[in-house]
Amino acid sequence: MFHYLGYQEAATRESRVGICDRALEARTNPFKTSSNLIRPSTLLSPKHRLPQKTMTAKQTALQELPADINRDRLPNHVAVIMDGNGRWAKRQGLPRIMGHRRGVDALKDLLRCCRDWGVQALTAYAFSTENWGRPLEEVEFLMTLFERVLRQELREMMQENVRIKFVGNLDALPSTLQNEIERSMLETQNNQGIRFTVATNYGGRQEILKACRAIAAQVQQGLVKPDEIDESLFERHLYTAGTCDPDLLIRTSGEMRISNFLLWQMAYSELYVTNTLWPDFDRHEFHQALMSYQQRDRRFGRV
Repeated sequence: MFHYLGYQEAATRESRVGICDRALEARTNPFKTSSNLIRPSTLLSPKHRLPQKTMTAKQTALQELPADINRDRLPNHVAVIMDGNGRWAKRQGLPRIMGHRRGVDALKDLLRCCRDWGVQALTAYAFSTENWGRPLEEVEFLMTLFERVLRQELREMMQENVRIKFVGNLDALPSTLQNEIERSMLETQNNQGIRFTVATNYGGRQEILKACRAIAAQVQQGLVKPDEIDESLFERHLYTAGTCDPDLLIRTSGEMRISNFLLWQMAYSELYVTNTLWPDFDRHEFHQALMSYQQRDRRFGRV
């Protein structure tokens, strides 16, 4: 179980948000821990300010589905591995955490783009089970960032009719973050717009093992016979039960692997890898991914 460094005792919800805000303005190696709180040492000098992200004329023109995209052949479900935040920040001369903050903006824009263009579902790989091995201060920041973004964006998600779902081992997350996750899923559960799934503390192998254990327990209790176990039964025990499999997986930063993400669900997903780092992934990049997808011949093992 991850212990959130005494936040519940040492800081109120408001002070945690303030800590996050100050951390976003910290210099390189921004975290210093004292009394179990993140305390950035100094504010950013002007050259370390997070650059403002503005839309180019090309991006502005992509508010609607591009004419060269066939609406009838859009992927119903897009999954994305958001890789390259740290490298983006390093190239900008910024702390790694600034890359994560800019990555949130890129994800928000992709979610709205999917909604605008008619993609029905988006799944984002936000935090893997392996990410606990990152530096403690970076993990602390990510947990605070997730909580802060959820709290700030929930009203807008309601207005935009987004239905949000979190998948993964959520019990290991900080209790304050669990509360925000539960609230966001509860308040958006009747929304009929785009389905937005966030994989948090998620691992594909762990998900499969969890399903196997649950089914084995049912067999042991006599509730299920071994010859009754099929793909449909198995899928009902996955975190993603009730969600269609991804048609398209996008991975940024040029890495050619799937990193323990949706191992069962991506059996027939089309893969698209771009060298673009995640914070720079915009509607133009998504347009290129959809163009590539629509050139594929999806046979699903058939001729």
